[in-house]
Amino acid sequence: MRGFILLSVLLSSLQFSFTSSAFAIDTEKIMVAKHAVVLVRGYNQSGGLAYGSGVVVAQDKVISNCHVLRTTKSPWINVGEETYPVTSVQADRWHDLCLLTTFNLPVTSVAIGSGKDLKRGQEILSIGHSNGSPASLTSSGSINTTYAFDEGKVIRSTAPFRMGASGSGIFDLDGKLLGINTFKSPGKTAYFYSLPIEWLVNLQKLPEETAFPIIGKAFWEAEDHEKPFFMQMAIPEISEDWLKLEQVAQNWIASEPKNSEAWFELGVANEHLNKTDEAARAYHESVMFDAGNINALFRLGVIAHNKGDDAGVNQVKQSIAEIDPTLVEQYREALGCDKKC
Repeated sequence: MRGFILLSVLLSSLQFSFTSSAFAIDTEKIMVAKHAVVLVRGYNQSGGLAYGSGVVVAQDKVISNCHVLRTTKSPWINVGEETYPVTSVQADRWHDLCLLTTFNLPVTSVAIGSGKDLKRGQEILSIGHSNGSPASLTSSGSINTTYAFDEGKVIRSTAPFRMGASGSGIFDLDGKLLGINTFKSPGKTAYFYSLPIEWLVNLQKLPEETAFPIIGKAFWEAEDHEKPFFMQMAIPEISEDWLKLEQVAQNWIASEPKNSEAWFELGVANEHLNKTDEAARAYHESVMFDAGNINALFRLGVIAHNKGDDAGVNQVKQSIAEIDPTLVEQYREALGCDKKC
């Protein structure tokens, strides 16, 4: 919708984007997913056309963001030149997910994936109606990281989407729906955030509503102290207030002492504050709680390389190779060394 809201998040230079050499895409299944992404439209109070996207997840059922429905009293779904009125909605306002009901929608529902086994660097596709385009647009990217939140994993990725794609989907290479695109950071190297498809289960249990617009604050719009810690990182990162970032990370750790991302953020803050030993300890803790935290491993390798610790560099390289051998070359490049590194 035109009411799409951007979350301003600094993209830390200490975090890496990982991609492998080729995408193994199941074209037929991706086409099913592409056709399952639809336009959600409605006229706002000023008479302008508001729009967003949605994904067909069952017969006559479309999942989208609730903020897509905030300015229209009579939303509808577009498939090509045909329109299908939204007759009711099941709304989880806090999680910003709405399940729309229509009738006689001639669209096959998409296959539902799972966020349980998502990996950093995993290749994904974002499919949505950016800028209200009648044809869905597809972009590729990879998962930077995931954040455990309310029995799901909020996904941060490099697969871009634009205004009008709120409520669209990100998919694995088998065309399975992993999450719903919701907000992003600004800039050419932006990260993009998607809500976990696991939240659909509880969404389907909510009562149906027939009054529009759908008004209500989402978790990512809450006051700073009410937001999840992974969002509280945003302001100090944007302002490069590393002391504040260190404080927020410590609060996160106090609340969730085994959270790998919390320890990683503490490492980022300490590294920027030139507290290298403290940063290394934080990164080690991050890896202890998640051996697959590539970002933390890369930083440990850089710190070891800068100290001339060849054994540490090789130990990190071995850990990375066990996770994904294709990342070893990117590790060497990050260190600025040749194959002997």
